[in-house]
Order: sequence, then structure tokens, then C-alpha cells
Amino acid sequence: MKKARYDINIKNFLPHRPPMLMATVTPYLDEDSVITHFEISDNCIFLNAKGYLSEAGLIENAAQASTAIVGQSYFDDEDLEGSGNKLVGYISAIKKVEIKALPKVNDLLVTKAKLLSRFDTGSMSVCTITSSTFRNDDLIVDCTFNFLIHEV
Repeated sequence: MKKARYDINIKNFLPHRPPMLMATVTPYLDEDSVITHFEISDNCIFLNAKGYLSEAGLIENAAQASTAIVGQSYFDDEDLEGSGNKLVGYISAIKKVEIKALPKVNDLLVTKAKLLSRFDTGSMSVCTITSSTFRNDDLIVDCTFNFLIHEV
């Protein structure tokens, strides 16, 4: 069983880089759950013409946060730089998405995800993860995804 990690740099464990990186701070990560933060900047590629984060951006934020749960198991506990492995993850199904509001530039998103199920086959994992995204403690997005994550 892995210990919970606090204040890790999630960028070291995701293949995404700005401007596609949609989860920038990870205050908490354990075997079954994660909490990430993302402050929406004015150069975010997922902004609509009115300065709001689009639905696609909200889904991408939730997906990146979610994959950290399973992705971390491919790294050694001491590997805080994410240098020991390379992963690729795919959304194999979006089972549910409820978007209640679109956040705007400078809003802080807090995304909380929980692992529902997982099946591992060697260097690959298939999993179902649910996530909830909040702005100012208000739930704005609720998602359930299936992912395929594998080593490259």
C-alpha cells in the first residue's frame, strides 16, 4: 500500500505541458483519490470568446486529475520527479458528465477524484474514476470516466 503524497508536482507525472496542462497543483494523492488545483489563466487554450473555460476544458481538467490516481502506481515511491517511467492515458469512455456552470479567467478549480474500479494487466490498467470539480466550494462539474493507461 502506497502512502499518501502531499503537495506533489503533478506535471512530473503527466505527459501534458502548457498550454494543455490543466491540473497544476496536487495537494493530496493516495491510492484511491486525488485533489488538484488549477487557476484559469487568460492564455488558457480552452477559453471561449467570453472568457469562460469551455466544456472541453472542464472535461480535460477532470481527466488529468483523475489519471494521477492510477498513473502514480507506475512510479516508485521515491520517484518524486516522475523520471522512472513514461505513461500514456486515454479516455476510453465518458460515462457521465454534468456541467452546472462555466468558470472564468482567474477562477480556481478544485477537482477531487476517486477510483471506483481497476483492472491491471502487466503494463496496462483499465479503470473507472469519478470526479467532482468545485469553484468557491460550489460543485460545477461531475464526471465518471473509463481510462486505459499504459507504459510506453
